[in-house]
Amino acid sequence: MDFRLTEDQEALRRGMRDLLTARFDASVLHRTAAGTGAATDAGTRTDAGTRTRVDADAGPGDAASGGGGLLRGSGPGGAAALDRALWRELGAAGVFSLRIPEDSGGAGLGLPEAVLLFEEAGAALLPGPLAASHLAAGLVPGAADGTAIVTAVDLVERGPVEHLDSAETVLVLGDTVGTTAPEALAAEPVRSLDPLSPLHRVRQPPDAGGGPLGAGGRPEPLEADPAVLRRRAALLTAAQQLGSAGRTLALAVGHARRREQFGQPIGAFQAVKHLCAEMLVRSETARSMVYAAAVTEDYGDIRAAKLLADDAAVQNARDCLQVHGGMGFTWEAEVHLHVKRAWLRAGQWVTAVTAEEELATVL
Repeated sequence: MDFRLTEDQEALRRGMRDLLTARFDASVLHRTAAGTGAATDAGTRTDAGTRTRVDADAGPGDAASGGGGLLRGSGPGGAAALDRALWRELGAAGVFSLRIPEDSGGAGLGLPEAVLLFEEAGAALLPGPLAASHLAAGLVPGAADGTAIVTAVDLVERGPVEHLDSAETVLVLGDTVGTTAPEALAAEPVRSLDPLSPLHRVRQPPDAGGGPLGAGGRPEPLEADPAVLRRRAALLTAAQQLGSAGRTLALAVGHARRREQFGQPIGAFQAVKHLCAEMLVRSETARSMVYAAAVTEDYGDIRAAKLLADDAAVQNARDCLQVHGGMGFTWEAEVHLHVKRAWLRAGQWVTAVTAEEELATVL
């Protein structure tokens, strides 16, 4: 059996990488992170929480970070709103419609191809509710082509909702699947470790009778299996973690080759070699599991993939910090952003505790 990627899969991955290099490279990432506290030029309104609206026709050049970023403007506490022009560009590239059948306007591909795209997004630290919008494609109007931003709330894990201020629709996963308007949620902003991922926490379960979801108090139902959506969301999040782990490995190795101490590159020192070698092992172990889970879509495989990818992302980012030394902790360095995003993603969809318990049950 040949486990190598096909030529089409390699081309797909290169296309996503080229798009991100052109529109969201490391320099744009830094400017975007630095601009999240800038004042917004968009109007705001207060419902159950406070939302910041961004002009749908605003282009990337209007970004508060100086242009070219995915976040622009800011909401309460410096929470930035997503740049809709770039989000639509992601939609046009097929990031969200990838798994929709060809006769319905999609690419007709599968989870393995989606994982490759999300791995590249994770390496670039591309912000936004990517997994939720991808899963909503074909279910929520506008999600497939990126004209609508969809975020999600999981009533089982009860984690925070990301980018609520930028979304038109919230995918609600409980015993069933439904959608609701963001302003219908009784949500309040909470502090986020990741400056590129504004968060809200839902105070009242949105599927509770008499809740703040319009006259009916319940989400609009969708024909979808919540268990399947949760599994796929966990896998796509694991793919982003895998991409981040690979990126911090590359950053550590690159720095170890360039930085010199005592007349030689620090990569010549055994302790640094060991750190980089351990990072490689974590990345490749997680990669094998994430790719396998994308093929099998097995319940246990996805739990194992999320567990290994979370560990690789968090531990690799921490080891990358150690390789960089004191400069790794500075705001100008990219490394600290990977640490914060890895911590955030590790708490989404399937946490380590949940994965370990469920894997133990399966075993």
